[in-house]
Formats: sequence, structure tokens, C-alpha cells
Amino acid sequence: MAKKMTQEEWRAFVSYGTRTGKLSTVREDGSPHIAPVWFVLDDDTFVFNTGKGTVKGRNLLRDGRVALCVDDDRPPYSYVVLQGRAEIGEDLEEMLPWATRIAARYMGEERAAAFGRRNAVPGELLVRVTIDKVTSVDGVTH
Repeated sequence: MAKKMTQEEWRAFVSYGTRTGKLSTVREDGSPHIAPVWFVLDDDTFVFNTGKGTVKGRNLLRDGRVALCVDDDRPPYSYVVLQGRAEIGEDLEEMLPWATRIAARYMGEERAAAFGRRNAVPGELLVRVTIDKVTSVDGVTH
């Protein structure tokens, strides 16, 4: 039987390995836009980078409401959805350590510095989302 995850369980689930998040933002016409993102948790926030000129970047600058879905696509299937409002920064000195930390998760420590430098450049946004709501289900098909 499916069950709701505890805070400790959902935090471990979304931070496991290289699971990407599927980020939903709000388009100008109110419709959703979904794109995959690399991210890390930081206390009660999740943090990621995106380009200022991308669809998600433009959406976030206009309307900071977001949802991030992280799932396990193998039986018995589990997922977590984090909802919140984005705070956006463009300070490259603040961005570099975050871009490097995110890169370490997805590309490994040996490539983290290079990817961090690649992703902390003018035109990139540092996005920090305060988590307001969590929906988590473990073992959907149990």
C-alpha cells in the first residue's frame, strides 16, 4: 500500500544519486511549462541554475510560483512534489559555489569545478525556492 513519506524520507529520496527534477513554471498565458533541472536541497529550499533567456528563466522572472517533481520510474514507483516561490539572483560570486555543488551531484567531484564555472556566468540565474508544500508518495503500486 502506498504511503506518505516522512520529512527525512522525502529529503533522502529527492537527494538520492542523480535524480533530476521536473520543474513546472507558469507561462505568461497561465499554462504550465515543464523542464528537467539539476538541483540540490539546502535546508527548506531547493536550489538550481537556469539561463535568463530560457522559457523557464523568463517565466520565473515574471512569476516565481513553481513545482518540482522528482520520481522513481521503477516499480513500486514513488514520487515527491515540492511547491514554492522562487527567489532569483544573478550575483556570480554567490552563484559559483552553488553551480559547483550542483555539478558535483550530477557530474561527480572531479568535473564539478569545470561545470560550476561553465554554469556561473553572465546570463545565468541562481534560483532558490522556499518549499511551501510537499506531496510525497512511496510505493505507489504496493
